[in-house]
Amino acid sequence: MPKKPTPADATLILQLYDLRREAELRKARNWWFAEFWPETAEDFLKVAQAIGTPENNWLRQVPSYWELAASLVLHGAVNETLFLEPAASGEMFFIFAKLHPFLKDLREKMHNPGMLANVEKVITKSKAGRERLQVIEQRLAARRKEMMKKGAVRT
Repeated sequence: MPKKPTPADATLILQLYDLRREAELRKARNWWFAEFWPETAEDFLKVAQAIGTPENNWLRQVPSYWELAASLVLHGAVNETLFLEPAASGEMFFIFAKLHPFLKDLREKMHNPGMLANVEKVITKSKAGRERLQVIEQRLAARRKEMMKKGAVRT
């Protein structure tokens, strides 16, 4: 059973939130949310190979932020209960859900079997996390379908 959150735990969660407000990370988060809708590992790789572009930077910046935050949870430095609150980690679920359908293929093609491993562990270690991922994946599928109707999906 996770330990009860303390005021110090709340401070750490607020600090993690505050880091997400940094200007370049905001741009990267917006790009992931509004513009980047990969359907395959190849869609991801196109951006990953575009070294020197803002999109390449953003592609790496957001997942690495969440990998770092998830590692803090897995090592007990950040309270898991607070971290898994939607306001604290909803975006992590969103990013993971975008890549989850082809993550195995992406890991193989990038020769990186540990890609998003910390995020995956945090999300899948509890029934609530797995259920939340499933709900978010369903929402993303519906959103992608709507965006495709409007011709707004770009990778």
